[in-house]
Amino acid sequence: ESSPHLPAPKDVMIYSYNFRSLLRWSPVKVDGGLVLYTVHFKTGAFNQWDEMNCTRIAQTECSFPWSLKERRWTVVLRVRAELGQATSDWVETDPFVAERNTTIGPPKVNSVVVSSDSLLISVIPPFGSEVGDCLQYHMSYWENATSTTKKETKTSNTLFKIGNLKELTLYCFRIQVELVTLLDLPLLGLQSDPKCYRTEIS
Repeated sequence: ESSPHLPAPKDVMIYSYNFRSLLRWSPVKVDGGLVLYTVHFKTGAFNQWDEMNCTRIAQTECSFPWSLKERRWTVVLRVRAELGQATSDWVETDPFVAERNTTIGPPKVNSVVVSSDSLLISVIPPFGSEVGDCLQYHMSYWENATSTTKKETKTSNTLFKIGNLKELTLYCFRIQVELVTLLDLPLLGLQSDPKCYRTEIS
């Protein structure tokens, strides 16, 4: 005879930031015990469900294991609730490809060297790059007094210079990363918060 049924987990979503990915869902609440969860995965290459490192766990999230670190793989996950012999239906995610579906955070500003007419900016990329990656840094900058007119510049170096600036003037900039890969559409990251520096006197 079939085992009694539990409600299935809801709000099942893959969250991915800088290629660190995890599955999250809302807790299933029932009277009479602690509900546990089991997560499986399959890839586009093998149409077969495998266990992840999340079998009968109490948490409502499960990080991707190292075996799923390939960014170009298509991955589908599923999760179900379990309580004693009772289980819920499986809930599947949409297909997930990290290279298309991750959110890229802003680069970290490492240092800024200020002179009278330029800012020399050094950044650290938001994630470790792989073979074939090309990272482009998009920077917009503006004079703080006239913040409506922004200038844009684009570079693949982690050290770049904004030149032709006025002395003793406050300039602000924001940076975002664009990941250009061999196969796919470019992926544009989130913008950094504005950072502002006053140029020196010559």
